[in-house]
Amino acid sequence: MKYISPNQPVQGRPTLPAFGHAMEVLNTVQFFTPFLQQQTCLLRIVNCRGKIVAGFLKEKTMRNSRPSPILFCILATTCIAQPSHVGVRPPAANVIIPQGRPYGLVVGGNPCLRITGVEALIDIFETTATTTIQINIENTTRHRQEAELVIPVPEGVVVRGFAYDGPSGQIEAVVLPKEQARRIYRELVSKIRDPALLEFAGYNLIRTSVFPVEPLGKQRIRLTYEHILRQEGNRIDYILPRSESLQYDVPWEFTVNIRSRHPISTVYCPSHTVHTKHMDQNVVSVKVEREANAPGPFRLSYVIDSEPQEIAITTLAFPDPELAGGYFLVLAGTGKGPQADANTLDREVILVIDRSGSMQGRKVAQAKEAALQVLSGLRPGEAFNLIIYSDSVELFSPRPVLKDEKAMESARSYIQSITAVGGTNLYDALKTALKQPVTEGKLPLVLFLTDGLPTVGATDEPSIRQLAIKSNPHRRRVFTFGVGLDVNAALLQALADLTRAKAEFVLPDEDVEVKVGRVFAQLTGPVLAEPQLRVMGGDRLPTTRVRDLLPPVIPDLFESDQLVLLGQYIGNDPISFELCGQRLSGIRTYRFTLDPAKADKAHAFIPRLWASRKIAQLIDQIRQMGAEGQSSPDDPKMKELTDQIVQLSTKFGILTEYTAFLAKEGTDLHRHDVLVRQTAANLNSRAVRMRSGAAGVSQGLNIQRQMNQMVLNHGNMFLNERMEPVRINTVQQFHDLAFYNRANQWIDARLVGSNTDLKPDRIVDFGTTAFWDLVDRLEREGRQASLAFSGEVLLWLDGQTVLVRMPAGASQ
Repeated sequence: MKYISPNQPVQGRPTLPAFGHAMEVLNTVQFFTPFLQQQTCLLRIVNCRGKIVAGFLKEKTMRNSRPSPILFCILATTCIAQPSHVGVRPPAANVIIPQGRPYGLVVGGNPCLRITGVEALIDIFETTATTTIQINIENTTRHRQEAELVIPVPEGVVVRGFAYDGPSGQIEAVVLPKEQARRIYRELVSKIRDPALLEFAGYNLIRTSVFPVEPLGKQRIRLTYEHILRQEGNRIDYILPRSESLQYDVPWEFTVNIRSRHPISTVYCPSHTVHTKHMDQNVVSVKVEREANAPGPFRLSYVIDSEPQEIAITTLAFPDPELAGGYFLVLAGTGKGPQADANTLDREVILVIDRSGSMQGRKVAQAKEAALQVLSGLRPGEAFNLIIYSDSVELFSPRPVLKDEKAMESARSYIQSITAVGGTNLYDALKTALKQPVTEGKLPLVLFLTDGLPTVGATDEPSIRQLAIKSNPHRRRVFTFGVGLDVNAALLQALADLTRAKAEFVLPDEDVEVKVGRVFAQLTGPVLAEPQLRVMGGDRLPTTRVRDLLPPVIPDLFESDQLVLLGQYIGNDPISFELCGQRLSGIRTYRFTLDPAKADKAHAFIPRLWASRKIAQLIDQIRQMGAEGQSSPDDPKMKELTDQIVQLSTKFGILTEYTAFLAKEGTDLHRHDVLVRQTAANLNSRAVRMRSGAAGVSQGLNIQRQMNQMVLNHGNMFLNERMEPVRINTVQQFHDLAFYNRANQWIDARLVGSNTDLKPDRIVDFGTTAFWDLVDRLEREGRQASLAFSGEVLLWLDGQTVLVRMPAGASQ
């Protein structure tokens, strides 16, 4: 086992004695961990015979973030000076790149080693991250195989440990700096003739010496490294490089433990869906299960604040010269501290329950249990009321009542008496809920359940929608729940969107009680009500340098909640923002600044998330036009909206059920007008006309997810009209670009719909000097992954169409 600094020569560098059979430095590298509080550190280095070659060390400076020179001195005296050839030798027969390919890469022949899974444990304290990656591999042949591990890593990485389940022997792990890593990447790409590794050009890498894998055997490899994270203001960022290729399907599990001396306000992961748990105000646990795994780098940011229960805000930006500015993301959140309840607003909750005949049996029973669960979750002193409706509307109380034992006892009896019979008078039920007298000092919420289309009273969609616009004097938030598939999904979504709320759909195999309870749990402890964002110039006056802010109406912020706003900015001067809203103590204003000088090309997820939300907003506008029954593909407004949808979809490679045809072989990508007509026809036949049933609910779920999207959707997953998940693998997103596959040729999205002749202006062949010059050029732009395809790539570069001919049939 060797530890070699990237800043010093490899040859002749002192190295540690070898480890044997899965032995590693027993917490040896504890001294690399800056959060150790012990004044006595046990430093044990064990050689292949199990002999301890170093002992105890008393050091009073262990609280510091850097190891002392004494430690390095003792470490050096226990090492054996010997030359290392890991960084310069030829590649092994099998090269395992856990972030890049499901199989070990081989020079000729078929892959012999398969990666069956990867587990990543990431411990973060302040700005120091310790990452342990366990790679599980298996030998699919009856012959012993030799392999090496190559892992792309960020700059500044120090190896802490390396172990594998294999025979004793000297195993080396070397951190190679960027320039040397670039040479290794190119050597591997050239020898294996697989351009996939080019995606990691620009990263440092860890390379191990060769180790054996027994015939038909399984092997676990464990590598631990440590590095200092980037901090910008109150935000700390972590990244683990992984391939964005849709062909990359190795299952990963991520576990992240974050500790900070300051309260942790929020944790944000734009790359993966995560489960976050605040253990206390200074400790957060984050988990990504295998089923939630997606391609692409694992990105995570956490935001700290000096005071618990305060709202912490940070900004990220991506520069785009085409906009004369770029794209930005605002992240705000508040964690849960010991006094959280004392700093949150009280709620007034009105439960509106459909008891029409179609709710008989299981549905009404679950609705009653949901109502009891919601009332139980209210704090003493919060207010509630119950409204039940079928042909007519009935109230538990003429006005909301405060929660106490007497009110709860009466409410339980009232709920248990509910029976299902009659039609669905949705209009009058909503009108009654909205006109209820408001309880002073409470945040007014409505939980509105229905399982069918309106059949009694005013049943037309425009009239019901107008209630939320014109008959909501107390600005109640209407959280709608569509139970089953026989609901007007577009209407329920509109009622929620118009009132700073969300629509939820309880599918036939789902439980009403569970779904309502989950949403209500998210409404715990309102922290900031009716937030508004003001954009100010350098003179503190309003400015127009921000446009297309999404969502345009900012939702309330609840305890342990987070707010993600996306938009475009113009110019290079700093932009000041003010986030204002109602807190328990009164109106509060939070000021923060976006500095375009800190915009980073590494934040390519920002424009993609913005575009996804914008497309959903445009689709929803067309969908809501269908409520009037006057929309058609020839309508000028619909044409304008559709044109914008096609432009954004093709540019960013973000496809929906209405534009999925763009990914099909045979679709002519040259003719923008043809693409717009096809998209308009799809929108008219589905978004406008299909408002209920499985087709209507699936669209509601798709639009709802996309309008609130915080995490990348690499595979363009959506639900079709049969509620089946659909993924598209012929459109690939790399960094800020997108590519469309046609006959094994990947076409740059900037050439799609441009009416440009796809005949190349010049041709670049794999492995030539011109090819490597192109790699260098794209690496400087952060776009080197554009060449990580097998087959041909058609790029738009400097006003020219460039055909890059890659090796076909590379390892996948």
